Amino acid sequence: MIIEFSVKNFRSIKEQQTLSLVKGKGDEMAEMNSFTPDAKSSVPLLHSCAIYGANASGKSNIIKAIDTMRKIVIGSARDTQRGDDLPVEPFLFSEESKNQPTEFEIFFIAKGVRYQYGFSLTQKRIHEEWLFAYPEGRSQCWLSRVFIAETQSYDWKPCPYLKGRKKLWQEATRSNALFLSTAIHLNSEQLRPIYDWFTDFFHVIPNAHVHHGFTASLCKKDEYKQKVMRFLKSADLDIQDFIMESAVLDREKVKFPADIPDALKDKLLEELKDEIVNIKTVHRSDQGQVVYLDMDDESDGTQKLFAFAGPIIDVLENGYVLFVDELHNHLHPKMVFFLVALFHNPKTNPKNAQLIFTTHETSILNQEIFRRDQIWFCEKDDNQCTVLYPLSDFSPRKGAENLERNYLAGRYGALPYIRSLWDI
Repeated sequence: MIIEFSVKNFRSIKEQQTLSLVKGKGDEMAEMNSFTPDAKSSVPLLHSCAIYGANASGKSNIIKAIDTMRKIVIGSARDTQRGDDLPVEPFLFSEESKNQPTEFEIFFIAKGVRYQYGFSLTQKRIHEEWLFAYPEGRSQCWLSRVFIAETQSYDWKPCPYLKGRKKLWQEATRSNALFLSTAIHLNSEQLRPIYDWFTDFFHVIPNAHVHHGFTASLCKKDEYKQKVMRFLKSADLDIQDFIMESAVLDREKVKFPADIPDALKDKLLEELKDEIVNIKTVHRSDQGQVVYLDMDDESDGTQKLFAFAGPIIDVLENGYVLFVDELHNHLHPKMVFFLVALFHNPKTNPKNAQLIFTTHETSILNQEIFRRDQIWFCEKDDNQCTVLYPLSDFSPRKGAENLERNYLAGRYGALPYIRSLWDI
């Protein structure tokens, strides 16, 4: 479960921006849209939040930031061993910031314990890394590491609450790798729930692009295929059934353009799966005859809902966190509402999964769907810096204000400024 995420000096984000899923004071839809985690000293959290803003305002960079943090945690000890640069891009429209570290920090709950974990880094080096745990409700420092430029070495703060072979883990941690990832690879069981949370408990779908492969892999089990069919029928898709045809990939017959380097060919072949799954949907003609369609022949919306079915079922069943960029792409407004409502219904979300998404779909921007603290806005200031802020900053009246109308009227900002073509 995610509590709060902060990012600084990343792409269009210069100053620290924070997205919080902590429930506010209002009591509206508290039972449906919020929950209290089973962790000591925990505060109530929200099941979802939506981020609105103009094109190029930086909404996607909020999602990219959390995805980048996840990838660094997962790949740190492995990728940096090959000498790869760390995948961060600082804010470039400032001489001050482009040479400064990027910073990520996240508060979350894993296995009933609240954690605060973060790090700052450039493409070549981890500058700081910290971890605090709250197993009994009070803060325990498990990790504190700061790079000292004068000595070109790290200052490691004593952390008696972290057990295990700390000296060995510190010595094995390279300057471009995380201590967390290194210690996990050297068998730290105490840190395992934190690392596992990044690898297993939160998922990111960037640019609303999701392939049907994950859904297809789940459907190899009949119980999951039935759940996917129930999902598709609930979304009012005219699909009676679907079948999956598998074929073995003959790597020797894969053709590449002549100018692709051999090293790139080898890498692409390595990433290709041995099994290709072709999905056909089953329909009925007006005479009751069975008609098969390749999934590629279905509408973009149908393909997207099928691709979403597996990840969403998986997230809801396991209480995961799901980030989606541009959730509305290729979907009717009622389909967007359908997906969001799955997270607000205790019957479909019994383990308190969370959904964080960006969107331009304003038809769901109303107080019958969201609490006021679930709406966030994103815009750029005069210095081209992304600014993230909540609807609650405007103190909208409970149940009284038309949020969609007020947003489109410019009351909350985060709208494109459109001028006449002849004025440019």
